[in-house]
Amino acid sequence: MRVSQKLEYACRAVVCLARHYDGSTVVKLEDIAQREDISSSFLVQILNELKRSDIVTSKRGKAGGYVLTRRPAKVSLREVVQAVEPGLLATPENSSGASGPAVRNVWHDLSNTVSERLGAITLEVMASEAGAPMYFI
Repeated sequence: MRVSQKLEYACRAVVCLARHYDGSTVVKLEDIAQREDISSSFLVQILNELKRSDIVTSKRGKAGGYVLTRRPAKVSLREVVQAVEPGLLATPENSSGASGPAVRNVWHDLSNTVSERLGAITLEVMASEAGAPMYFI
């Protein structure tokens, strides 16, 4: 599966917000960009898409920034994917040809499986894995 850079950055941004989530503390755009090594101009576009999907909200002003709209345990990775790359989980509609329906059914089943798995992964899980200590042997 090929994940776009945009989706990768969106995931890193929301995991960053999840790691700092307490319900009220905002994280500045510049801080997210620096921590996650993402261009600020690209990040603001991504955060606006997440905002339109009600995953993040923003606060204006000098003390402004971004915060998740819900607890990290209540936001699934599927929601992030749907907000940023909605076509990723889409299945082909064209079923022409003798084998078309069989092929479409396989893609549909795979899409459902991936969607279910993404729905089971929360930002809380991702944030806890991101904060886990790394051991070198």
